[in-house]
Amino acid sequence: MNDYAGQHEVISENMTSQITMDLARYVQELKQERKSNFHDGRKAQQHIETCWKQLESSKRRFERDCKEADRAQQYFEKMDADINVTKADVEKARQQAQIRHQMAEDSKADYSSILQKFNQEQHEYYHTHIPNIFQKIQEMEERRIVKIGESMKTYAEVDRQVIPIIGKCLDGIVKAAESIDQKNDSQLVIEAYKSGFEPPGDIEFEDYAQPMKRTVSDNSLSNSKGEGKPELKFGGKSKGKLWPFIKKNKPPPPPPASASPSAVPNGPQSPKQQKEPLSHRFNEFMTSKPKIHCFRSLKRGLSLKLGATPEDFSNLPPEQRRKKLQQKVDELNKEMQKEMDQRDAITKMKDVYLKNPQMGDPASLDHKLTEVSQNIEKLRLEAQKFEAWLAEVEGRLPARSEQARRQSAMYDSQNPPAVNSCAQDRESPDGSYTEEQSQESEVKVLATDFDDEFDDEEPLPAIGTCKALYTFEGQNEGTISVAEGETLYVIEEDKGDGWTRIRRSEDEEGYVPTSYVEVYLDKNAKGAKTYI
Repeated sequence: MNDYAGQHEVISENMTSQITMDLARYVQELKQERKSNFHDGRKAQQHIETCWKQLESSKRRFERDCKEADRAQQYFEKMDADINVTKADVEKARQQAQIRHQMAEDSKADYSSILQKFNQEQHEYYHTHIPNIFQKIQEMEERRIVKIGESMKTYAEVDRQVIPIIGKCLDGIVKAAESIDQKNDSQLVIEAYKSGFEPPGDIEFEDYAQPMKRTVSDNSLSNSKGEGKPELKFGGKSKGKLWPFIKKNKPPPPPPASASPSAVPNGPQSPKQQKEPLSHRFNEFMTSKPKIHCFRSLKRGLSLKLGATPEDFSNLPPEQRRKKLQQKVDELNKEMQKEMDQRDAITKMKDVYLKNPQMGDPASLDHKLTEVSQNIEKLRLEAQKFEAWLAEVEGRLPARSEQARRQSAMYDSQNPPAVNSCAQDRESPDGSYTEEQSQESEVKVLATDFDDEFDDEEPLPAIGTCKALYTFEGQNEGTISVAEGETLYVIEEDKGDGWTRIRRSEDEEGYVPTSYVEVYLDKNAKGAKTYI
């Protein structure tokens, strides 16, 4: 798929360099040429309009002079026929008539000259100038069409060059699709997410009719041994977590919210449920719809307690704990190797300084060398500590074949270990299994889920405040009711599921829809980020 996408990138780059840039320059040239042709056309049109106006002006002047000459001739004839008019008046009228006739003749000659000139200009306009301009525009458009054709041919050549490679990429995609091994993929997922818990064994029959000490199976659900140990308590809650599918009720999504939190983590805890047979829990698990948010809820529960996670990862199931410890050991070994390489480099530099004092003072490197040696020793002790925990965990895990170990290691190198999906932890905080012996005759194993890990931790600090935009009736477990306009503290921001965790007082906290409140996060608070 990457190679296939890469060939399309090659096509894009070649089109940009060979077609797009060239066409962009050519389009600018065409714009300038088209603008010039249109300018010439407007100029020729303005010239012919000016000539027409001159013709009209000379025509009106000729018409006016002719009318004036006629009136002067009529006035002369009238004066000449009148016997009461003196000879001087008649002569004056005759001269005036002659002047008017001369002006009419001059106007006629001027009109005739301008008319001939206009006819010539008009002929050149319609038969020479305008045809030439349109011819230029036509040639420009024809060149544009040819250029587009050349660009299309260039694109075809660019595309044809990568067709063989694209064909190979498509063949590779088909081959990869045909080589999918769903069983192997499932096994990789199982190796990545399995908890390492062993299923409990059969519960032995306890005969109350016999006056004898009742014993309990080592593999029974009571998770007890007859060692007379008192029942261990951690934070006042049982740690015998044997029910991996127990869930809390989650609040239904409100109208404005797009998603609801699954198994609200670290919210108000539900009352302890009585132990039920495994078959009931298994039937409930098989008939219930799959919970897509299971992993996210568990990760949220872990992320909320950053800094409170045990150093030996004893809060994780055995298999996931082993992977985390192995990852930590590998990281420490890499850091130790870097420090050792740095120590070797400093040592060589010190030897060079000893042989060539002019290059530097050897004593200036002693402090750095001591610091690096101390870091190496700290990392070595840290690695030994984690290796001891790793050996302890691997000693308790069921024996795995070398092939399974290599397969798991290969998967871990490609995919970082993820949090196990809602698996329950049977380990105590010191990394050992908690196997409790109750001093009472009745076995008391309470069903709890993974959120009990965080029940008795310190309350989360407030990371901001919020103001309720609407009234919300928190009738479901894990939610809290708010009134419109009420101001509360934000202790957990929206993780993308449409819910925000808020607190009213030390004993009142829960989730409300993010769309019901306006959040004001403290910029100095760690992780102060809102998903909108």
